[in-house]
Amino acid sequence: MGTLAATAGAIGIAGAPLGGRIADRFPLTRVLIAVQLLRALSSLALLTTNDYTLLVAFAAAGGLGDRAASVLTRLYATRAAGPERVRYQAVQRTVANAGWALGGLTAAAALALGSTAAYPWLLAGDALSFLASALLTLRCAEPPSVSRTVITWKDPAPGAKTPSPWRDRTYLAYVATETVLFLDDSVFKVGLPLWIAHATHAPHGLAPLLLVLNNVMVVALQVPLARFGTTTAAARALLLPLAAAFALAGVAMTLSASGGTVTATVLLTAAATAFTLAEILHATVSWELSVALAPETAQGTYLGVHGLAQSAQRSVGPLAVTAAIATGPLGWSVFGAGIALTCAIQHRLIHGRLARTALSVPPVTVSEH
Repeated sequence: MGTLAATAGAIGIAGAPLGGRIADRFPLTRVLIAVQLLRALSSLALLTTNDYTLLVAFAAAGGLGDRAASVLTRLYATRAAGPERVRYQAVQRTVANAGWALGGLTAAAALALGSTAAYPWLLAGDALSFLASALLTLRCAEPPSVSRTVITWKDPAPGAKTPSPWRDRTYLAYVATETVLFLDDSVFKVGLPLWIAHATHAPHGLAPLLLVLNNVMVVALQVPLARFGTTTAAARALLLPLAAAFALAGVAMTLSASGGTVTATVLLTAAATAFTLAEILHATVSWELSVALAPETAQGTYLGVHGLAQSAQRSVGPLAVTAAIATGPLGWSVFGAGIALTCAIQHRLIHGRLARTALSVPPVTVSEH
């Protein structure tokens, strides 16, 4: 099962850049609908076979859809909400986290039944949720896009090439730093449970409670804190408190190994709180900067490449967290300091790019004959 998930996940990485590229060439709402239908069909297809090869293919198709949907949702927010895109994304993420919590409770109930009969219903419910999303998207108006300007055959053909993120060294370096800043995801999924179980005197039951704390904080604070990053300058400024949050979280993790049950529990809770605040702040920063650094005529393609940062983190994150654990208590301080340093590097890296005013190029057009 683990091999199947890993293989399908590796194939699904292509969904982010592919979805972004397609969205720069076709109506975004139609692409979103197609992606949601792909996810629905993938979930249903998993119920039809026990063949390993087909299971990998169907799971990979679902992974492609998942990664593409994440990029397309951000692109829709960028085009539809304009200056309010960060708040739009904050609301979307809050609703998504609430949905994940509900889904987790549903999955836990299915596990409690102790019967495999519940699992087909879970997949069917998953497919219905994607179908409902597609139907809701049908009611959404197509947002304006400078990358798709309709012209007639009488108009001159466009003379400029669409900018490519793969030739944009600054953006690629930015995406590389983003991979590091997404490591909080691996901390909650891998780092905290292993650290609690093997290096502290905290009760093992604390790990799922800290995951609940993370979810509750995101739902409660994502929208209120998003107001501090609604402009590009403000988002860049947030990188400094973000660095502090990561550094403090690392120190708290280090200290948690030397205390008794109560002390370890308090310090681990503090670390989880700091990592969650970092997650919330980074989400706000990332939404704004990933768009601000992209040319308007290729936002989908650029955001697709940015989506690779999360995919890469899912691969290297568990290794980085495991390395911190293997190093011992001091490893967590180094881990937090390393991410804090990356925040400072990103803060410096994007300064020159954001200072430039002539970032855009003439729009790419779609001929109408």
